[in-house]
Amino acid sequence: MKYFKGTIYGFPASLLLAAVLLPGVLANSLPSHTELREALKTVVKEENGGFGFQMWATVVDRDGAVKAVAFSGKDRGDQWPGSRVISAQKANTANAFSLPGFALSTANLFSAVQPGGSLFGLQESNPVSPEIAYQGPSEKIGTEKDPMVGHKIGGINVFGGGLALYNNEGRLLGALGVSGDSSCADHNIAWKIRHRLQLDYVPAGVSPTKDDNIVYDINAGVSASGWGHPQCSPEAARIAQELPKTHPVRKK
Repeated sequence: MKYFKGTIYGFPASLLLAAVLLPGVLANSLPSHTELREALKTVVKEENGGFGFQMWATVVDRDGAVKAVAFSGKDRGDQWPGSRVISAQKANTANAFSLPGFALSTANLFSAVQPGGSLFGLQESNPVSPEIAYQGPSEKIGTEKDPMVGHKIGGINVFGGGLALYNNEGRLLGALGVSGDSSCADHNIAWKIRHRLQLDYVPAGVSPTKDDNIVYDINAGVSASGWGHPQCSPEAARIAQELPKTHPVRKK
């Protein structure tokens, strides 16, 4: 590269270096397939309170178009095949029902969509496009050329694993969806990936910590807040409750 008084092709060298070393640091940028896959592979190796299975992850932009699909295993068959589309559903849902000033995770929606809940029926409102979900050659699934990339997948999912993505300017760029383990572990993994990508400048939410963390307040089938999610395991719940300290959302 040619250097011109501290710049590279007209851009500050320090900014470009930061963009290389810190995914998501540039305004308006969503993670590439490589960045998403590396973050997913790293986080899956951690203790997340689930079965320790391999995972799928999908990122959509603010219009709901798929930007990247990745898996953590060596081959596409190392993860539950059905979780590829579920991860896309989760990304679509978190994007579709979050706002520039207010984030809802897919985990936050569980109680609200149950019979008698304030959002009952929401899960039927925006179906997945099967033509987009299952088109194309199988060997491209989970690669940079995944057949869903560039298309609007649709779909609504109402259990843990989907989170909105906010950059360092507080701008809502889209969302991340993760699937392949218990829904509670999926949430923990998605949270850690978002934190690793530095796209967690969450403005507000319904959790006790005023963000979009999973809420465990269901007793005798009723959520005290109306935004509760079932507990999958004590370990997954413990990890989630510690996330605001171990992986706190950032402030712009």
